[in-house]
Amino acid sequence: MIDTMVLPTPIAPLSLLVRQGVLIAGGFTGEPGELFARLSPELRAEGMSVAADLGPVTQAVRDYFDGDLDALDAIPVQQPGSETRRRLHQALREVRAGTTVSYAELAERAGLPRTAARAAGSACSQNLIAPFVPCHRVLPSTGGYGGYLYGVPVKEWLLTHESTGRPA
Repeated sequence: MIDTMVLPTPIAPLSLLVRQGVLIAGGFTGEPGELFARLSPELRAEGMSVAADLGPVTQAVRDYFDGDLDALDAIPVQQPGSETRRRLHQALREVRAGTTVSYAELAERAGLPRTAARAAGSACSQNLIAPFVPCHRVLPSTGGYGGYLYGVPVKEWLLTHESTGRPA
């Protein structure tokens, strides 16, 4: 069974889906079913139940929005994808809060040629675990914010939140 919860955040509701203590989906929507629908048929066959608390995942989200910008890093995540996509998602998790990278730089950090920027963009667009796999920290080298599944205003808010630094 996949446990779900919707947490209020300062920017938008955040739906979280956890399976056996591992975060398998997260996103800025008040409808966990939207994320559940993006899971593999095998995972969807397990079903979904609403949880009152997801333990460490819930606490990490609260800590992150309270200013502990590294709180999400300790949560185990798992999502489908090729070896290339997994490498890109891992490289995304290593981009520190308060910093950004270009798609080409993300590809390079994942050990892929700089020409793999298109693959980096695809990995971001297919990311099921926002903001734990922080695709909001990737910006186009041409300037601006680029796209974001949950809307550019959410991306801008997250980047501003992370650039304000940690509380003393």
